[in-house]
Amino acid sequence: MQIYIVGGAVRDRLLGLPVKDRDWVVVGASVQSMLQQGFKPVGKDFPVFLHPRSHEEYALARTERKTGKGYHGFAFHADESVTLEQDLARRDLTINAIAQDDQGRLIDPYNGQQDLRAGVLRHVSPSFAEDPVRILRLARFAARFGFSVAPETMQLMRDMVAAGEVDALVAERVWQEMAKALMEDKPSRFFLVLRECTALQRILPEIDALFGVPQRADYHPEIDTGDHVMRVIDMAASMQQPLPVRFAALTHDLGKALTPAAVLPRHIGHEARGEKPLLALCKRLRVPAECRDLARITVLNHTKIHGTAQMKPATILRLFRDCDALRRPERFRQMLSAVLADARGRLHFEDCAYPQVAWMEQMLQAAMQVDAGAIAKSCTDPRQIPVQVDVARTEAIRNVRQQLQTQQES
Repeated sequence: MQIYIVGGAVRDRLLGLPVKDRDWVVVGASVQSMLQQGFKPVGKDFPVFLHPRSHEEYALARTERKTGKGYHGFAFHADESVTLEQDLARRDLTINAIAQDDQGRLIDPYNGQQDLRAGVLRHVSPSFAEDPVRILRLARFAARFGFSVAPETMQLMRDMVAAGEVDALVAERVWQEMAKALMEDKPSRFFLVLRECTALQRILPEIDALFGVPQRADYHPEIDTGDHVMRVIDMAASMQQPLPVRFAALTHDLGKALTPAAVLPRHIGHEARGEKPLLALCKRLRVPAECRDLARITVLNHTKIHGTAQMKPATILRLFRDCDALRRPERFRQMLSAVLADARGRLHFEDCAYPQVAWMEQMLQAAMQVDAGAIAKSCTDPRQIPVQVDVARTEAIRNVRQQLQTQQES
């Protein structure tokens, strides 16, 4: 029996990155011999075991055969006769098909080290085409490492899309891979690779539709809305924002793809148009409610935040109410982070001053400090309580606005 470290642990060590999880493959062993040594079986589809002490996963070397569409349609074979090279051959990319033995020696039959040095994502064998999840994984690795895609691999992925393989992807797996990609340093690479292989229009048509849609003339027309959104999600990543903010950044401009051509240069009313495609996307991919709800208020209100300086105090209070900001101020602050990423996701605006965030924060704090209980006690007519609370909050917002304007003028 021989045991090797394989996959991401070897790859990341060669790249000088922290190794988080180690995967092990066992060659020359059977299920029975693993059980006799105290390993605990956990695999349902193929033999995977937990080490009796470290509890790390050890899988028997195996081969696989395509039996149907999608990533569930496989039959596996594992016994003592399967070699390490055969096991590595079934892996997706050459950079993930490197093994290391207990002496630290590398086994690299598919030249993964060469592709690591060159920064290239290349499929190991034609069997890559048998699993559509590999398209998503490759795009995610592009976002993580900034690697290019080998031309022959890109063509293979296009062929997979044309053959309908990506249509077999289940919603949960698409969301899982997309969520991981959004948390990488350069999430735009995930979507751009999917677009290049034509998978984006099948998996995320709402995002794909943004490419080719003009930006507003005063927002640098040399980039289109799709390009702008890619800049916005990369900006959110550079700001170290959590997943809900990055998803809101990705979807904030969905309405522009539905804006009539006659008003495209100004994008009048695109916010309301964006709600329907957003909710459709979230329903289809079963997006968590936290991400969906933040994205929704961002879609509907981000341009209002841009225009903070022109908004009246009563309008600002109505915005707080529409966003449920008085009850959920932290979510409102997350929306402000997404809007800041939007503002700085315009070409040449990467370091722009954007005081709207601080203004909104201060006005929200002022509105929240109004003592609604005290106002209720002083009201002789209970029906007037909500009115008087709104009057007090509006006045508090007005006072903050005046202070901010005075500071700005000075």
